[in-house]
Amino acid sequence: MNRLAVFDCDGTLVDSQVNICRAMEECFSVAKLDPPSRNDIRRIVGLSLVPAIAQLLPEADARLHEILAEDYKRAFHALRQTGTLDPEPLYDGIAQTLETLDANGWLLGVATGKSDRGLALILAHHGLTHRFVTLQTADRHPSKPHPSMLELAMAEAGAGPETTVMIGDTSFDMAMARAAGAHALGVAWGYHTAHELREAGAHHVAEHASALPPHLEGL
Repeated sequence: MNRLAVFDCDGTLVDSQVNICRAMEECFSVAKLDPPSRNDIRRIVGLSLVPAIAQLLPEADARLHEILAEDYKRAFHALRQTGTLDPEPLYDGIAQTLETLDANGWLLGVATGKSDRGLALILAHHGLTHRFVTLQTADRHPSKPHPSMLELAMAEAGAGPETTVMIGDTSFDMAMARAAGAHALGVAWGYHTAHELREAGAHHVAEHASALPPHLEGL
């Protein structure tokens, strides 16, 4: 079996919270609703869009959740079109860590609540597209923590649960890893706390990207 390291994107590879918060605030404004706090918005990063909005606005009906999701997409697109998107920087050490894992024989993948288009753009922007053999997004799967993304990533990479690690910053990532039978490795630089990651099933929590290769080689 191949060894596969699957990364979440937002909050794990890149810090995208500024753009996510701005687009979410705009879609609530269009609906004439008070926007959630930025802390509340960060808490739902990683979920697919409609379930994320449902968590922010649980008292609303499903149709409003869908309308807000479409307005969110339009708001994000407008930021991109006007050139006002935040750069969504890579977290410190990520580029080198991906290179190290690749050199050590790990296949790499992504499992994210982003769309295909959004993921493709961010990977191309940072010159990382070639690093990944499998890309799983919200366009083709149920929201995390359903294991569908991870299961298809393993199938595409020729890996099994025992040789697969899910690396992410949220409890949704850790729960997905556990549901798929894979190893759950949390990262402390994203949007959920280390305590929350462990509560959700993380086997370990890395404090910096440079700590990821040693964790993985110890499996």
